[in-house]
Amino acid sequence: KGKGKGKGRKDEESEWVPVTKLGRLVKEKKIHSIEQIYLFSLPIKEFQVVDYFLPTLKDEVMKIMPVQKQTRAGQRTRFKAFVAVGDHDGHVGLGLKCSKEVATAIRGAIILAKLSLIPVRRGYWGSRMGQPHTIPMKVTGKCGSVRIRLVPAPRGTGIVASPAPKKMLQMAGISDVYTSSCGQTATLGNFIKATFFALNKTYGFLTPDLWKDNKFLPSPYQVHSADLAKKEVK
Repeated sequence: KGKGKGKGRKDEESEWVPVTKLGRLVKEKKIHSIEQIYLFSLPIKEFQVVDYFLPTLKDEVMKIMPVQKQTRAGQRTRFKAFVAVGDHDGHVGLGLKCSKEVATAIRGAIILAKLSLIPVRRGYWGSRMGQPHTIPMKVTGKCGSVRIRLVPAPRGTGIVASPAPKKMLQMAGISDVYTSSCGQTATLGNFIKATFFALNKTYGFLTPDLWKDNKFLPSPYQVHSADLAKKEVK
């Protein structure tokens, strides 16, 4: 039995069979970019969708910590893994997973990080020359007692932050930013979560250049409803 399971798993990895509507549209090349998914706020339930659009995604294990539960027989120790993923070009995700084994926890955290991938808005400090290099406005993120504030910085400043948020900001593709934090920042899990929440707010801020009227397009589910219906009938 053990051998059979192992063989089957390799075949599954090589061939992705989508199970959600979004997965089917992606595999049939009906959706052309991940930005199209974000535009319509479609929930991503399969990590292969992210792999399809962002093959250059890098992952980084931020922390592995043992957590214990007291039982009648003693303690039961499990491992909690925090993993950040990013393409160094405006996309970043954070996942955490608890498991009996370290390898399983890391694998699960990578998948969850891909599913939680968010777009990060980048902007300028001062003149709008060259590529966007910093964040467009001051943003704050909070998790537990940890609060982190990201402040736009001039070109060439670099990332002024402690090692944990610095990694996340690099993965998001931000090259210059000032940070200020308060609270129990030694709790690394909450510190990186607060950074992630702050980056998530960059697209939630309505700046004057976004005031113009937009023509709303129908969702991909509506546009390709006939194709999706055909597949369901089969």
